[in-house]
Amino acid sequence: MANQPNPAFQPVEDTPGLPRILLIGDSISIGYTLAVRDQLQGRANIHRPPTNCGPSSRGIEQIDDWLGEGPWDVIHFNWGLHDIVWMKEDGERQDPGGGAHQVPIDRYEANLNLLVKRLRQTGAKLIWCATTPVPEGADYRKPGEEVEYNLIAQRVMNTYKIPINDLYTYALERIDEIQRPANVHFTPEG
Repeated sequence: MANQPNPAFQPVEDTPGLPRILLIGDSISIGYTLAVRDQLQGRANIHRPPTNCGPSSRGIEQIDDWLGEGPWDVIHFNWGLHDIVWMKEDGERQDPGGGAHQVPIDRYEANLNLLVKRLRQTGAKLIWCATTPVPEGADYRKPGEEVEYNLIAQRVMNTYKIPINDLYTYALERIDEIQRPANVHFTPEG
């Protein structure tokens, strides 16, 4: 059986008159795209880029493609879990401690500023989504580093008066119930 395309990546045919919402993010947002579509069916058209949006550096490169022709009423966005991945000099992922983050924290802040400025040009209502927790044993990431990156993101969002959907705290409070062990991804229930 051939690989089936992820249903979260399927194009959405807009229902006229409903707001258009764009979800931008990594595999965590891919995981909640269908649930958001179901919850907002008949109230909003929920779109997302047909890809894992990865680190903020990929956002810088591809944001115009992801925004498409618009217009967007709301853009809910996140970068972070891929930014904190530890990388070797040759670009291969590695366990924390050697090498460097895929996007160092100072570059992350600069990237977020650039991305927010571009997203604001759409005229959409912007909502930042806090990066979710990194549990012990998660590949290529060190628990706690997402907190540092979330603080940077919070500072940037506060500068632009962008509300924050705090999925970090929400997930942390029920982590054993909704997140896979030693994995940044969530269970189907999560």
